[in-house]
Amino acid sequence: MVPVVSDLDRQYFGGDSGEDQVGVLEGVRARFGKSYVGEPDQLAEELAKDAAVREADSLLITVPNMLGVDYNARLLQNVVEHVAPAIGWVHPDRRPA
Repeated sequence: MVPVVSDLDRQYFGGDSGEDQVGVLEGVRARFGKSYVGEPDQLAEELAKDAAVREADSLLITVPNMLGVDYNARLLQNVVEHVAPAIGWVHPDRRPA
C-alpha cells in the first residue's frame, strides 16, 4: 500500500498498475498480489471495497526497503494519517476501553 501524497511518491510509484504481477525471485516464478497505490482517498475507497480487507483483523503492509528508512517512515506515517482512519482504524491509545 503506497499512498501517493508527494511528487517523490509519484516519481517512484505513479506508474504502478495495481494488478497482480508475475516475476522471478531467486530463480523461482513468483506471483505478487495486487498493490494498492494512489491518492489516500482512492486507496481508502479501494480497501473498503475489498472483502478480505473488511473482514481482516490485521493488515500486513510491505514497504520498499531499497528506498531507505526515512522514506519508509514517511510512507507508513502517510498510511496512519491518511488511509487507516478512512477505513475505520483507530490508534490503540484512542480506542474506547
